[in-house]
Amino acid sequence: MNLFDLKGKTALVTGATHGLGMAMAMGLGKAGATVVINGHSSQEKVDKAIDEYKKEGIDARGYLFDVTKEDQVIENITKIEKEVGPIDILVNNAGIIKRTPLAEMEVSAFEEVIRVDLISPFIVSKAVINGMIARGSGKIINICSMMTELGRNTVGAYAAAKGGLKMLTRNMATEWAKYNVQVNGIGPGYFATSQTAPIREDGHPFNDFIINRTPAGKWGDPADLEGTAVFLSSKASDFVNGQIIYVDGGILATIGKPANEN
Repeated sequence: MNLFDLKGKTALVTGATHGLGMAMAMGLGKAGATVVINGHSSQEKVDKAIDEYKKEGIDARGYLFDVTKEDQVIENITKIEKEVGPIDILVNNAGIIKRTPLAEMEVSAFEEVIRVDLISPFIVSKAVINGMIARGSGKIINICSMMTELGRNTVGAYAAAKGGLKMLTRNMATEWAKYNVQVNGIGPGYFATSQTAPIREDGHPFNDFIINRTPAGKWGDPADLEGTAVFLSSKASDFVNGQIIYVDGGILATIGKPANEN
């Protein structure tokens, strides 16, 4: 089990004040890493999240900055590495989605999604990679999506960003593998979070669709992401590079089934 031990490692997880980002950061913390989370909306939200980590006995620190602003990213990465330690693990989790049909979507809204979901992983990775290269090791995990592979109505900007993130992941791996830096992605399926609670009620059309579409026959539990995050952050994945691991209950493995099929 030493292959999965993250003691002595510092992990930065962007957008980990709630939801799936928090679940993955919790997993890294339980495996022994010192967890650094980022938020951008308010210091209060960051502080509240840190309290949740500490309740679980996790050594966690919080920093407030906008991952789409290169000057803020560089300033805070420098501060984190001075105050906490060199960043061994980076999880580019921060993201947004805007559900608007493409024909009705403003260019500014499309650009915002691309900037947060695709450009910010480039900005933050660029800020940490030179340190990783100098130390001869590092792990970068880009959080992709089902929309990295599939389209769906009203999420065109998000799908474009997440599809691009897959190829950014592969190109980062192509350029940085020789420095013993592994760059991979996680593609979550549909998970039971506070954001999806309103549509997870029995009888809701989308809830019924997801249950029927997923071979596992259920929504994912956020804790289901912990193991994959730990694996890709640990020595166990030292020869895994440029891959996207889909944690989706089997959705991408099947064409699905009719509503009345057992």
